[in-house]
Amino acid sequence: MTNNVGPRAVFGVIVPSTNTVVEHDYWTAGITGVAYRAGSMHIPNPAMGGDDDFRALLDQIRASIETAVRDVLTAEPDRLVMGMSAETFWGGVDGNAAFERRLRDRSGLPVTTGASACRAALHELGCRRIAVFSPYQPVADREVARFFTEAGFDVAAVTGLRCPTAMDIARVPTHRLDEVVASLDAPDVDAVVQVGTNLSFVAQAERLEAELGKPVLAINTATLWHALREHGMSDQVSGYGRLLREH
Repeated sequence: MTNNVGPRAVFGVIVPSTNTVVEHDYWTAGITGVAYRAGSMHIPNPAMGGDDDFRALLDQIRASIETAVRDVLTAEPDRLVMGMSAETFWGGVDGNAAFERRLRDRSGLPVTTGASACRAALHELGCRRIAVFSPYQPVADREVARFFTEAGFDVAAVTGLRCPTAMDIARVPTHRLDEVVASLDAPDVDAVVQVGTNLSFVAQAERLEAELGKPVLAINTATLWHALREHGMSDQVSGYGRLLREH
């Protein structure tokens, strides 16, 4: 089910309509022969200024994901990649597994989610004790911590940036992310993990890895790596961190 633009694979990428980062990060990686077709989940009210707003945002995602998957399947992709992350952490390990199962049953395709991709990446990198940051509110950060803990990691801290809207995730300045990573780093932390796919962080993670001397994992790097490796592709990419460069 490939085409002239993607003779090796076409990945269907499910993104919120507010997301401006995921497709950019995937295409910029320059994986030869791989194409991406986005299916958009309509987010009419992007407010996420508190726990209730965040739950309402997830309700919008859940109401529109079926249409997004329906639309992307018309491009006959080879795999579904979830270009949003909060929903994939919800309910811990079992919640993620159920979410993936629903998508596989609906699409008939293999599925990459942010939660599973981060888990696989951290195992590949040999990391156990992690610190995590997100653009989320506390209700979502608790689910992120729950997933990683149930997956066998020691979670030192989870810091949420508390972005007021879904669009504001893409507007967080670089210096603010530097500050957050510095606050999370510690001698006993094996890796710093970023979640929230509309947070542009892949290039910054590459720089911070060199500065800290340890893995700094951007979720868009993790999902791209997972989709490629699960699809039997061993392409190595510079500028996207140790994971895609060496593993």
